[in-house]
Amino acid sequence: MQLSRKADYALRAVRHLSIIPKGKLGSINSIAAAESIPREFLAKILKDLTRAGILVSFQGVTGGYRLARTPREISFLDVIEAIEGPIHINLCTEGNSCSCDQVNNCPMHTFWVTQEKSFKRSLSKHSFGRYRRATK
Repeated sequence: MQLSRKADYALRAVRHLSIIPKGKLGSINSIAAAESIPREFLAKILKDLTRAGILVSFQGVTGGYRLARTPREISFLDVIEAIEGPIHINLCTEGNSCSCDQVNNCPMHTFWVTQEKSFKRSLSKHSFGRYRRATK
């Protein structure tokens, strides 16, 4: 399993916004430059994060973005699922969409469900409150 570039950039953008002083906004240009993210791609990512309720956007010349909640309240899982949708590490954990011919008698199903829960629990334990120090 590999995190998409879009999800990686989203995590970096949210981390960047988490270190901006309270009351200040981050612009697309400042985030793109600081995090080495293509501006047009970042604009789409920020729109997705705003739609998911992770960011708040402000229009106009002095506009920009800020976190919708405190950094401690936003988990890595929140950001990744805002970009990628629900995480499933195997087809058989996707519920009714599983097309496996073993779906009703799968010896691996419990293993995959357990692994997925563990992975999601780990991602939800990591919030941006831990990663607020500016990079050097």
